[in-house]
Amino acid sequence: PACQCSDMEVHKAVILLCLFLFTDVLEAYIKTDGAWIVKLPKSQYTVKTVEDCAVKCNKETSFTCRSFLYIEKDQDCVTLPANSKTDQILRRISAALYEKKEYLLECVNGIGTDYRGTKSKTKLGKTCQRWEGTFPHVTKYTITPKTHPKADLESNFCRNPDGDKGGPWCYTTDPEKRWEHCDIQDCTEECMQCSGENYRGKISTTASGFTCQRWDSQKPHNHGYIPSALPDKYLEENHCRNPDGEPKPWCFTTSPSKRWESCSIPRCTTEPPTIVPELTCASGEGSSYRGTIAVTVSGKTCQEWSSQSPHKHSRTPENYPCKGLDENYCRNPDNERSPWCYTTDPETHWEYCSVPSCGDQLRPEEPVIPEGEECYEGDGSSYHGAMSETVSGKKCQFWTSMEPHRHSKTPQNFPAADLRRNLCRNPDGDRAPWCYTTDPTVRWEYCNIERCDSKPSTQEPPTNPTEPAASQSTSQETDCKVGNGETYRGPTSTTIVGVTCQAWSSMTPHQHASFTPETHPDKGLESNQCRNPDNDVNGPWCYTTDRNKNFDSNVKPKRCFGRIVGGCISKAHSWPWQISLRTRGKIHFCGGTLIDAQWVLTAAHCLERSESPSAYKILLGIHTERATESSKQERDVSKIIKGPAGTDIALLKLDRPALINDKVLPACLPEKDYIVPSNTECYVTGWGETEETGGEGFLKETGFPVIENKVCNSPAYLNGLVKEHEMCAGNIGGGTDSCQGDSGGPLICYSQNTFVLQGVTSWGLGCAKAMKPGVYTRVSKFINWIERSMKEN
Repeated sequence: PACQCSDMEVHKAVILLCLFLFTDVLEAYIKTDGAWIVKLPKSQYTVKTVEDCAVKCNKETSFTCRSFLYIEKDQDCVTLPANSKTDQILRRISAALYEKKEYLLECVNGIGTDYRGTKSKTKLGKTCQRWEGTFPHVTKYTITPKTHPKADLESNFCRNPDGDKGGPWCYTTDPEKRWEHCDIQDCTEECMQCSGENYRGKISTTASGFTCQRWDSQKPHNHGYIPSALPDKYLEENHCRNPDGEPKPWCFTTSPSKRWESCSIPRCTTEPPTIVPELTCASGEGSSYRGTIAVTVSGKTCQEWSSQSPHKHSRTPENYPCKGLDENYCRNPDNERSPWCYTTDPETHWEYCSVPSCGDQLRPEEPVIPEGEECYEGDGSSYHGAMSETVSGKKCQFWTSMEPHRHSKTPQNFPAADLRRNLCRNPDGDRAPWCYTTDPTVRWEYCNIERCDSKPSTQEPPTNPTEPAASQSTSQETDCKVGNGETYRGPTSTTIVGVTCQAWSSMTPHQHASFTPETHPDKGLESNQCRNPDNDVNGPWCYTTDRNKNFDSNVKPKRCFGRIVGGCISKAHSWPWQISLRTRGKIHFCGGTLIDAQWVLTAAHCLERSESPSAYKILLGIHTERATESSKQERDVSKIIKGPAGTDIALLKLDRPALINDKVLPACLPEKDYIVPSNTECYVTGWGETEETGGEGFLKETGFPVIENKVCNSPAYLNGLVKEHEMCAGNIGGGTDSCQGDSGGPLICYSQNTFVLQGVTSWGLGCAKAMKPGVYTRVSKFINWIERSMKEN
């Protein structure tokens, strides 16, 4: 009796078992959002869940089901005999493509009777004959698709239908050789092709025997290789990987005394993947360029890759065997933004080369685009702005690139669509600008751009600001906020990154009790529209339907997208947390960031001229260094609190709180110990030295990627000078950077689905120098200190 279960317990157990089985059925598939295959034959079903669709595919009898499409909104299921290796993948926003892993695997288990890959050449390089073919070898009375219906004898792919102990084989197209075995790697063989960029094995020990640290862990070593932010790098568990162009896979170790080390993985004996050489131009980042240009953008001759003079390096033909490092030709062996080379000039380590872009005549040294557009008209077909980011924050894939998504939307096929670099465009007349993403699991998304006619109106506030806007008009023309939007009653119900809002009365996916129609009956919380029930300084917000994101606001900077040094003049007041730190004589000398109505974060080295708060002035709400704007707010400093010894961070308390409005807003702080993922795009603003790049006297901005400390501390860059509580960001080739006068200012990064203050401008070796990125104090390492200091003072 003690072991008997109640009916309710049995019911729960059955539900759990069903959930387990449904979850398990999807383990055999790889999902890609936004992907679609048009293929006949096909079967179409109406199902309730994606798991039901997987079951339909597994039980398909009309053909061999290799994938299925699922449209959740319509509960539509389409089973297919095709996958991304055999057919063209198209775009469809509402669809998700699920492909069986076994048909994507290009290695064999055992003797390979279950091999379903696409190898179609024998060990001696002979092309396979189609299984249903009769020339040059008649196969009618031996092995055919009809005699072996379960062996997947389609096309001319290598298979093992008869259990041959030698593994997969095929009939050949050579009249003198009836059949031959194929050379396919064993799935249990731990080896790497080329430099291991695509290594997906499970070795998790370094060359010296250290155990690898999990990629999703920050202990014992903090790092920026975040699996969720770098899905194309396959940073699984603690397996050795090569996410940054090293000669071989590596990992951070579990030893506090050894930050990282390479792994000992032998090279595979099978042939590496073939590429189509580009001899006259470079597509995307130029990894396939095999032309003979050997001169840099400044006219310097390239050093031979096999030589160590005048520059020592690791980019040798031995370390990078698949990258075409012949003689001294310009190449891109390590995922730089275009082909480059070491130079024969002892004073210049390396430079980019003047290699024409295929269908895109932009050069690396040129601005990506002139003055950017902030919005698009109509369907965005005429949009020519510089956005390269999707609604969910994903980076766009280059239009000329076929990685990670193969496609036909190239500059050659759409010459009038302005498909430059990885900029958001609408080449096919979709409803808005879009791009393919660099996330292998998300084929494409719409871009993070507003329609011009849906932007907030600049009209005067209503005569009665307490009257809900919805009672006046709910049209797009009046869908705007007054001040911080406390009285906003408009229809917007999506966040700035396109996530749908959760209803205020709902407790799923996020439980909350503070803001409901019952607790705040006069705040307009009847549905799921953006509201500001707590008078948040950032404006209207909502809980989201994304279970990984609790809430989001509807505020974002307006970027100028130009090429501070090499940057561009900011849109006025688009970085409302930027302050100017000045002498009593009101001369600007450093920047800072408003993080609370009465607190500013800056660099400690900006305060070396005096320990007295009375020596400083702070100006807020300005765009020009002359500070003649009517929006200007001026404050004295009442207290200086410097960070822990050996750090370059300080807090300044204002003599009275700033007046918060749309031109003066605090910046968001990051989570404690949050590490910004490698390659995240960040932005620096300031009135500092421009080194004759223009824009003197105006707030300037520039954008560049975060560089992981492992890379930044390498001998070729900053050679171990960057500490754990600091971070690097910059263009490795130089050209844009923070400089004198920008110190103490913000490094704002788009991460955690919003713009967050991640760094304080600290130091660098020169301004905008190649191989010398800027160094910033990592704000997430000081959250406890910031909160404690503000609370106690």
